[in-house]
Amino acid sequence: MRVKIVLACTACKQRNYNTMKNKKNDPDRLEMNKYCRFCRKHTLHKETK
Repeated sequence: MRVKIVLACTACKQRNYNTMKNKKNDPDRLEMNKYCRFCRKHTLHKETK
């Protein structure tokens, strides 16, 4: 049930993080505040394909 996902910054659209999620517990797209090294600040990161 665990799948690999990529998190992209919503401000600069860079793909910064690779992580895993459980599709059974989180069927919708993940959103979390993470540090973006390109923006040099914490921004919202969303799951991409």
